[in-house]
Amino acid sequence: MKQKPHLSFWQIWNMSFGFLGIQFGFALQNANVSRIFETLGAKVEDIPILWIAAPVTGLIIQPIIGHMSDNTWGRLGRRRPYFLTGAILASIALFIMPNSPVLWIAAGMLWIMDASINISMEPFRAFVGDMLPSDQRTRGFAMQSFFIGTGAVVASALPYMMTNWFGIENTAPEGIIPSSVKFSFYIGGAIFFLAVLWTVIRTKEYSPEEMKEFQHDDPKRKELEAEADEILPAARFLKSSFFWLFAGAILTFLVYYYKLEAELYILGVGLLFFALVQIITGMLVTRGNDKNGFVIVINDLFKMPKTMKQLAVVQFFSWFALFAMWIYTTAAVTSHIYGTEDSTSKLFNEGADWVGVMFAVYNGFAAAVAFLLPVIAKYTNRKITHLIALVAGGLGLISIYFFKEPEMLILSMVGVGFAWASILAMPYAILTGSLPQHKMGTYMGIFNFFIVIPQILAASILGFFVKNIAGGHAIYALILGGASMILAGVLTLLVDDVDDPNRVEI
Repeated sequence: MKQKPHLSFWQIWNMSFGFLGIQFGFALQNANVSRIFETLGAKVEDIPILWIAAPVTGLIIQPIIGHMSDNTWGRLGRRRPYFLTGAILASIALFIMPNSPVLWIAAGMLWIMDASINISMEPFRAFVGDMLPSDQRTRGFAMQSFFIGTGAVVASALPYMMTNWFGIENTAPEGIIPSSVKFSFYIGGAIFFLAVLWTVIRTKEYSPEEMKEFQHDDPKRKELEAEADEILPAARFLKSSFFWLFAGAILTFLVYYYKLEAELYILGVGLLFFALVQIITGMLVTRGNDKNGFVIVINDLFKMPKTMKQLAVVQFFSWFALFAMWIYTTAAVTSHIYGTEDSTSKLFNEGADWVGVMFAVYNGFAAAVAFLLPVIAKYTNRKITHLIALVAGGLGLISIYFFKEPEMLILSMVGVGFAWASILAMPYAILTGSLPQHKMGTYMGIFNFFIVIPQILAASILGFFVKNIAGGHAIYALILGGASMILAGVLTLLVDDVDDPNRVEI
């Protein structure tokens, strides 16, 4: 068996550099879209439902792009065509987003922008599995974490820098996006495209023939590869669909009967939609039409490796916490720390700018600590490393409630940054070793389900939670997120990391 060659530091640098641009897009989106929505007239309790387009887009786009990239080979290679296409579309969307004249256009542009970013981002995860041998994958994902953190530091702080360094206005008449935000998005669009272009030009992918030479001689590994292509019987999908159909119908009825918040319909309809997907899959298998991408993706979802199932639970609670933070940090800080909810006031916009600085800090610390993660993992293991990081992040989110001075929130973001660095690296380093090589992109796309589903849940219930349980106080959404992140850390101990050289059973 021919081994994948070890890549140099600069080769790993070049293959990961595109994530600098991708994170410019995500960081500008995460730190400023809620602000844009509020400026265009959205109420704080309505913000989660406006964000729903982003996770739904990822849910649909990533497995499709993953499956397509698994089966692509052309002049640009296997994954790189998707890097470049997504970068072009996302850059255009970043230029348009801050010029949205009304709320519904801004919500639509979030959908388009997130879809474009996902087209670029999804193959990057599989790219590490394609290019690096097992003992370099933790380093490869840590490098991605470094670029994600570095890009987000600058991108998150751009509105603050535009105002305080270059004198560009951070206030505007009611319903108008401030110039500091607009210029930040323009710069982000340019950097997104150029960074991804660097990776496309500077990295050479292995050909399909070379990838076959790297296949494992291990009998267990060969068995895994062979089993991955087997299609489950139609009855498996059809029987499962009845459970989801019943659950979705009951939930939808309860929301209707008790006149609960309208966004809760998203959960019921989501369950019904998943039931429909399974019914369609079962019917296609029954008719022998089981070679199309739709059936293969759903079949792979049902056949996830054990390690992936365990990590899915960890991801669920980790990303629920992150989405709570992205949605509600602006509202929580401006109201709980700055004492205002008036989006046209100077004090509100100072608070919103400080949130950008906070996000820059957690991303900056993530970049700084990224290369420390492999060292911690070497002396413990990947699970312990992830546990420590997630607990630090959860405590960081909860601490925002207790701090009264804006400057103290920097300490909160240090904990969040530690967790963010690990979330971007450790689950993928653990996951990659458990996946069949020829389905790396598909499974990375499916793994995104467990990032997206908690985001949909957060968008569905957090508005209800803040309005009806937390008395309209957004800060309690961050406390809930902190508890969720700590739980994710504890659940990491139950994951079977089959590919960790420092494996320790807990």
